[in-house]
Amino acid sequence: MQKTATQIHAYAALEQRASLSKFDYEPGVLGSWDIEIAITHCGICHSDLHLVKNDWGFSTYPLVPGHEVVGTIAQRGPEVNQFEDGQRVGVGWQCGSCWSCEYCDRGEEQLCSQNQATCVGRFGGYADRIRLDSRFAFAIPDNLSSEGAAPLLCGGITVFSPLRQYHVTSNMKVGVVGIGGLGHLAVKYARAFGCEVTAFSSSASKEAEVKRLGAHRFILSRDAKQMESAKGSLDFIISTVNVSLDWQSYLVA
Repeated sequence: MQKTATQIHAYAALEQRASLSKFDYEPGVLGSWDIEIAITHCGICHSDLHLVKNDWGFSTYPLVPGHEVVGTIAQRGPEVNQFEDGQRVGVGWQCGSCWSCEYCDRGEEQLCSQNQATCVGRFGGYADRIRLDSRFAFAIPDNLSSEGAAPLLCGGITVFSPLRQYHVTSNMKVGVVGIGGLGHLAVKYARAFGCEVTAFSSSASKEAEVKRLGAHRFILSRDAKQMESAKGSLDFIISTVNVSLDWQSYLVA
């Protein structure tokens, strides 16, 4: 078994909007269901920036961001038997819940009133180690690289979830609005589902990229003629942008 941490070395915002600086802390006692992960990779999500800036009004400092964590298990609590020492695992936004309420009982831990985010009210993954509830960790397949797996734990599930929730199937034509951190993953997922994929972007420079990622068609959203050409052609649209859109032009697409 790997040597366990007596002190965790991290990078933290010591106050609102501050640049990250070195920060060490004592991890405390490892719980019965907890694991200590020796972190090898951690994605950069815009939510981390929101937290550092306290855009949502609930950040506390010092704040160690990071919630797209991949690493190997360095230590396990006595109840943890679903993983082995040294196994590669990943953790996303949520890392805890009460496990006893009606939502936890039916497998909807994200609705638990005591749900715990990986880097809200606790120290996150911009560190060499992290301790958390093992029941929110996931084994990483051997054929998936750690740098590729990390963004899937938040950005990836953000666009994968609606595709599954709304029963997108291979015979559907899917539009993806916005080709950034979320959008490029949505394009790849929809193509992997077997869908015909149309990418919408306000930047013409994204066309070659999205077609390389698997999109069948590219629409420049600032071009009225191109938008008109997509009218009535889609079964499902997923928007990954946080700006106001001309929704009517998309809803008739």
